[in-house]
Amino acid sequence: MLIRLFLTFFKIGLFSFGGGYAMLPLISREVVETNHWLTSEGFANIIGISQVTPGPLAINTATYVGYKTAGILGSTAATLGVALPSIIIVYILSLFLDKHGNNKYVGGILKYIRLCAIGLIAAAAIMLKDDVFANVQSVLIFIVAFILSFRFKMNPITLAILSGIAGFIIFR
Repeated sequence: MLIRLFLTFFKIGLFSFGGGYAMLPLISREVVETNHWLTSEGFANIIGISQVTPGPLAINTATYVGYKTAGILGSTAATLGVALPSIIIVYILSLFLDKHGNNKYVGGILKYIRLCAIGLIAAAAIMLKDDVFANVQSVLIFIVAFILSFRFKMNPITLAILSGIAGFIIFR
């Protein structure tokens, strides 16, 4: 189980570009559909929890899934698996960008990778919509949170706390 956790999250870390939300489609496919370590509702819950806990989304998810699946060792294996590819890739890219960072082709490649990340984030949002938008109250919390974030630039931590309080009041 530990090797499976490590390899699954290594693959997630290796093939997910854009970080955080861009990783959600692949994490969901591996954790919910392929390995059945979480239900889709459980996955949506861990995404919410990851918003109010410190650290990157992928690390928090790997740590949680690893712990739920195989305890402390599972948590360690999954977290190391998801983090290791980034460490290796960033090191190699830093060596490359030191030599070729001002090249217009390299700049173009990086621009289109960012566009791909936006598409992956949109796919993640669409994937989570059925579990998150279960009723009118959930949709209203989303709309208010979106407006407060986008229009009024509210601090994400404050927004997550206020949304959690609203959810507690509405759904208790």
